[in-house]
Amino acid sequence: MEGAGYSNLDGGSRWLEKEQARSRKSRMVVIGSIAGVAALIVAGIVIGVLVSKHHSSSSTSSSSSSKSSSSSGSSGKADPSTGFFAVVNQKDPNDPSTFEPDSALSNAFYGVAYTPFGSQIPDCGSNLPAVIEDIQLISQITTRSLSVAQLDAIQRTKVNMSVWLGNYVLPGDDAGYTRQRDEITTALKAFGTTNVAGITVGNEFMLNYLNANGGNGDPNSAVGNQGAAILNSKIADTRSNLKSLGYDNIPVGTADAGAYFNNEVLAAVDYGMANVHPWFANVSIDTASSWTTTFFQQTDIAAAQAQSNNPQMYIAETGWPTFSNDVGNESNGPSNASVPNLQTFVNDFVCSSNTGGINYFFFEVFDEPWKNATFGGVEGYWGLFNFNKTLKALTLPTCSHS
Repeated sequence: MEGAGYSNLDGGSRWLEKEQARSRKSRMVVIGSIAGVAALIVAGIVIGVLVSKHHSSSSTSSSSSSKSSSSSGSSGKADPSTGFFAVVNQKDPNDPSTFEPDSALSNAFYGVAYTPFGSQIPDCGSNLPAVIEDIQLISQITTRSLSVAQLDAIQRTKVNMSVWLGNYVLPGDDAGYTRQRDEITTALKAFGTTNVAGITVGNEFMLNYLNANGGNGDPNSAVGNQGAAILNSKIADTRSNLKSLGYDNIPVGTADAGAYFNNEVLAAVDYGMANVHPWFANVSIDTASSWTTTFFQQTDIAAAQAQSNNPQMYIAETGWPTFSNDVGNESNGPSNASVPNLQTFVNDFVCSSNTGGINYFFFEVFDEPWKNATFGGVEGYWGLFNFNKTLKALTLPTCSHS
């Protein structure tokens, strides 16, 4: 694939500038999660992607509604400071697997992106009851979730879920990579591999490497190939480590910005996950869905299909913000951040992608106030749900997905 800038499709080079800035924010998030992983791994916290299938007790309603999620009846007293809001009804307060479905929710999303409350700097931890509550809600709108997931919560809710564990790679930080690899090993030994579907090595490594080394946005340039060699060495080491543990059947992949997949990296992985955001491409809400699909197909799927191994490609993030905490960022140019526009994107993108076989993780489940406080603009307002875990004024689609 020639040139990896974002200006090859409608949206122009400004998306590149915004995506680079957003990547720096994402990098801080991941570093924050990893900084506390040594302590968190004991509680079952891992970085990666969550894939779930409903337990019989959590099957969803066949109807959809624009009303908020239920806010009464749960297994404990709400404690917003920990991210627990007691919004899920439960038949047996001592058994998290007995939660009752909410008629406002419908299982139409192929997947959703999710981050537990408190899993970033400065907290570097999350509350088990809060994560259990999150998983109870998530399992009612999708069978898959991009997540910093808690394996302990999966076991307690008895929801059939799988996770992709992640290792954030920094050039020159071999100790950091090795520490995370060993922590993943600890998790595999503690919880087994039944719920583990993959290991993701690197998160926007190529984007960050090119930005830091004058790569001019081309992941397949000489500079890009230098970065790819570093990343591929970690991918190979991950495979070797899994084989030594007897877990060589676990797929290994990587995640990056939509236009930053290097061909040599794609040839070395089983899957790739791409961030494709129409908001940051300055695309209007009326064309956001079609733009997202076209970009993903022409850029990411095409790059994967050009490789003999043809790795599975996913949209790791796509969505639309609902609010900005300042006037300067309330619009991307042609369209505003608003709940009605999120509804439009949900309507246009979800069912058509399900039918078209696009594997996506909708960004995201809950609003994240810490982003609002730290970065401002629209960063904290991408959720289908408000921070207090009530559904926004949305009507969820009822189409099926694979």
